[in-house]
Amino acid sequence: MVPFAVGGLAAFAVAALIVLLADGPDRWLHVCIAGFLAGIPGLITMIVHDRHRRRRRALTHPEFRVTSQT
Repeated sequence: MVPFAVGGLAAFAVAALIVLLADGPDRWLHVCIAGFLAGIPGLITMIVHDRHRRRRRALTHPEFRVTSQT
């Protein structure tokens, strides 16, 4: 799920850049910034969830190996 959260953050960042460069309405820029900032806790939540899922899977399936700790 982390790639989806990163993709959403990137989409809001690109949209904000386009609105800024195109001299769009301030309200649109505020929406893009709010979307980006609201996505940060979602990204953190997904990272923690994936980390815990790997640990749970390693406990229930002994053949599963965690190769990296991120």
